[in-house]
Amino acid sequence: MVISLIPIWSTCILFWTVYSQMNTFTIEQATLMNRKVANFSIPAGSFSVCLFISILLFTSLNERVTVRLARKITGDPKGLRSLQRIGIGLVLSVVGMIASAIVEKRRRIMHVNVKTDISAFWLVPQFFLVGAGEAFAYVGQLEFFIREAPERMKSMSMGLFLSTLAMGYFMSSLLVSLTDMATNGSWLTNNLNKGKLENFYWLLAILGFINFLAFLVLASRHFGNFFVHVA
Repeated sequence: MVISLIPIWSTCILFWTVYSQMNTFTIEQATLMNRKVANFSIPAGSFSVCLFISILLFTSLNERVTVRLARKITGDPKGLRSLQRIGIGLVLSVVGMIASAIVEKRRRIMHVNVKTDISAFWLVPQFFLVGAGEAFAYVGQLEFFIREAPERMKSMSMGLFLSTLAMGYFMSSLLVSLTDMATNGSWLTNNLNKGKLENFYWLLAILGFINFLAFLVLASRHFGNFFVHVA
């Protein structure tokens, strides 16, 4: 039954909450950083290209490098199973938020105390980490929901998979609102130089870590078609 996929589905939502930050707060960070290359100033929104490059790069590397290495290490002809891909994606999203928090704190301190704007290229690592996470998580989720669903409910399972994206963005908006209320607007301000965006990133990293632990527990208890196939 599709309902048996709900536990794993629920742990996939937070990944897309993290992913949504790459299109919102990270771009806003770029507007306050040094974006000049020679005499040309790169538009802040253009830095999202790094995210897409990372997704394309790691999607290709996964099949040509990661999967082959996994086959040699585990002896599994498939290399990485769908739940393993999802787990790797979740871990990379947490690391991406940690990198985001470190860079944002550095950016704000340098701007406020030293009156210097650090290079916007310091945002590239978080783009690449989250992009690599999507290369694993997206493929893993897609494979998991398609293979686990009963034959007559493949379309519903696909809809369940796509709903994680929508729920992730909704969760992002909800967390922003709740954080704003809980901190009286001191973390997330219109002017990032007067806020503490890094604390919000740390919050997402902590939630992501807890979510990953929950994923491990639920994945170990999941006995769908996938595990029957493995057995």
